[in-house]
Amino acid sequence: MAEVPRLTESASAVFAVLAQAGRATRPQLASLAGLSKPTVSSAVAELEGVRLAAHSGTASSGTGRSAAVYRLGPAAGTVLAVDLGPAVTRVRGCALDGALLAEATASREDAADAVREALGALPAGVPLRTIVVAVGDVTREGTGVRPATAKAGPVFDAVAVALPPAVPVHLENNVNCAALAELHEGAARGRRTFGYLRIGVGIGLGVVIGGQVLRGANGAAGEVARLPYPWDDGLEPRHEALEEHVGARSLLRRAATAWQDADGPCPTSTEHLFALALEGRVTARAMVARHAADVGRLAAAVTAVLDPGLIVLGGSTGSDPQLLPGVRAELERLSWPTEVVSSTLGDLGTVVGAARLAVARGVQTVTEAAHAKD
Repeated sequence: MAEVPRLTESASAVFAVLAQAGRATRPQLASLAGLSKPTVSSAVAELEGVRLAAHSGTASSGTGRSAAVYRLGPAAGTVLAVDLGPAVTRVRGCALDGALLAEATASREDAADAVREALGALPAGVPLRTIVVAVGDVTREGTGVRPATAKAGPVFDAVAVALPPAVPVHLENNVNCAALAELHEGAARGRRTFGYLRIGVGIGLGVVIGGQVLRGANGAAGEVARLPYPWDDGLEPRHEALEEHVGARSLLRRAATAWQDADGPCPTSTEHLFALALEGRVTARAMVARHAADVGRLAAAVTAVLDPGLIVLGGSTGSDPQLLPGVRAELERLSWPTEVVSSTLGDLGTVVGAARLAVARGVQTVTEAAHAKD
């Protein structure tokens, strides 16, 4: 990783607000950073001197005067976000102001190729500050080690080979990434407390409290797959049995069992099943209704513990709006009123959230180089 220039505290503060603003004048930077105009002028000059800030035209004020506009400079750097999804790998490269510079998509088996493609599309000669990899595992904050449950397995190993050496790699839970994306850019904008419930091949919960993702003592907050299931006098709860029951594979197995010859070919994917339900096929609609009730019961458990006020449904099946009426009805039957909405980001949620985390960490690598010279 390229060496970061040592900055004064004021230059570090101005860099951070400039990264968040994208473009700003010196008076705007002074207001955002809470610094005097002379201090900001000195800080901007310092940042320009090390190519962390650059002039970006002028803007007219209400008095008719023109003010210089600044943006991040070429030395600010870039970041990479990788979503190792169960079937598809999505990669995004961004500038430290969040601007999208590169993206690539590939099958899970070709994840390393997607990483190489995105890296190749980033501006040449610009330092890569950090990499965030979203995985379907429990992760511990502040560590660059493999996740404890290691579901990513060989795919993560293949991607790691494609990553540039000496660049910090941070692992993050994929559901937490998606929850972060919904908070800032999706269905939960303006809501500082909510639950993001992902329903797909697996299940998971991202918990946001006061605008922050709740990680828990072991990084395992929201691992609803571990909820004991079933609760029945004659049946013993099994490890991750709830995920097995609610997940997409069980949904398709139930559909195959219930399918009638008059329904036509049995669907082999949840997308096909939901499409048939939308067409009005009786068996498909019954399967979707039962799935909605199952998700509603899980939502009721989440509501009983967290009282989140809002639950955002995401994931390959969870985000389908056909589930909403049934989920809402079952949740209302079992718990107190809680708003339920579908994700507005869909499959992009995880990589969008991972990119946001990567940008924050990238800015942190620059600002942490601050050295008190003031």
